[in-house]
Amino acid sequence: MKFYNRTSELAELQRIRNLSFSDHSRLTVVTGRRRIGKTSLLVKSVESAETLMKSTEALPTVYLFVGRKNEATLCSEFIPIIAQSLDVFVPDEIRTFRSLFQHLMGLASGKPFNLIIDEFQEFYNINESVYTDMQNLWDTYRKKSRMNLIVSGSVYSLMQKIFQNSKEPLFGRADNIIKLTAFDLTTLKEIMRDHKPDYTNDELLALYSFTGGIPKYVELFCDNIKLSIDEMIEFMVRENSSFIDEGKNLLIEEFGKNYATYFSILSAISGGINTQPEIEAALGDKSIGGQIKRLIEDYNIIVRVRPVLAKEGSQTVRYEIKDNFIRFWFNYFDRYRSLIEIKNYKALQSIIKSDYPTYSGFMLERYFKQQFAESCKYRAIGSWWEPKGNQHEIDLVALKLEKNKAVVAEVKRQRKNFKPELLAAKAEHLKHKLLPKYQIEKVCLSLEEM
Repeated sequence: MKFYNRTSELAELQRIRNLSFSDHSRLTVVTGRRRIGKTSLLVKSVESAETLMKSTEALPTVYLFVGRKNEATLCSEFIPIIAQSLDVFVPDEIRTFRSLFQHLMGLASGKPFNLIIDEFQEFYNINESVYTDMQNLWDTYRKKSRMNLIVSGSVYSLMQKIFQNSKEPLFGRADNIIKLTAFDLTTLKEIMRDHKPDYTNDELLALYSFTGGIPKYVELFCDNIKLSIDEMIEFMVRENSSFIDEGKNLLIEEFGKNYATYFSILSAISGGINTQPEIEAALGDKSIGGQIKRLIEDYNIIVRVRPVLAKEGSQTVRYEIKDNFIRFWFNYFDRYRSLIEIKNYKALQSIIKSDYPTYSGFMLERYFKQQFAESCKYRAIGSWWEPKGNQHEIDLVALKLEKNKAVVAEVKRQRKNFKPELLAAKAEHLKHKLLPKYQIEKVCLSLEEM
């Protein structure tokens, strides 16, 4: 699959690189969940810069991947990479990253170059003092060198801690923090047009539901030419599929060994148990306030959802998994692990296929909220429900930028199932309770409107 989108990120990386080379060293942090395309972006940014420069001008780049190895072993692997990339001599006897980084900063005092350090958070497992050493060396050499230093990492909680916790040595040292997110809907449509020009909206919804726009997952479907709904399901659910353990591998990187309670919480939420009392009851009345807080603030995996226009402190709260793929993984790969263990992939395929119309109905609602947000025409977007009962629940409420104008929508896969008189009654109730001065537009959003 070709490289898509990331236009603003590439422009920002180019701007920072120009400042690094013309003025003094800059440090950029690129974060984002695993499979989001951090390494591809960094490689592309260097390639783009090389094509913009004259062929007579070199643009040296050192790329170092921090594997979970002994520090001396890592350094011995890094030395020939640096020597070849910069065409310089690097002493073989260097055995600490501190000495290696000091050598690189010294080299950057003489000539500008890019230094990319991938999976930067792994130094926590190798030698945590590396961060203090780097801080001291960076403060010493930054103003008198021209290094474009880019560090990236896929463990969100650790990267957040390294650069945004005031007690950490590298706090405040990043000149820019770029957080990569999934492809937007416009890009997903472009990818579908390129790889399946006759795609249906239901197939687009399936790609969105299964991948959430995470580039690596999208790439797997495209490169293997699996873009019909049944093909996608069969490709994910088969022997040796990389999707089967992906959710577990992704989250254990974040949670570490004590992941059981977090997994139980996420499993409950994926199955529609989405208030704290309900989740605690499902977990045997276990208190989970601390874990919920960390899932939101430290791990960035779930979000609190309140009715649109509800006050920040409102107790009417539901929890949702932000990442479409993680939600799907818990719903099927985690829940039906017993089928996977006995290699009954056909049975799991059948379950997902029969569930798809219902499952994708919820995802269609999420799709339209994202579509409304990406249009930049609204100042607030959400759902609305009353604390008790759901007789007046509205799938989508969006307040327009124009004063006192709103859209309320019922989301249905098939327009034929829409009951306009029911939405009209709900809208009238909402207007009376919350939006008395508003002009409210009532619409049905279905597969046709995607």
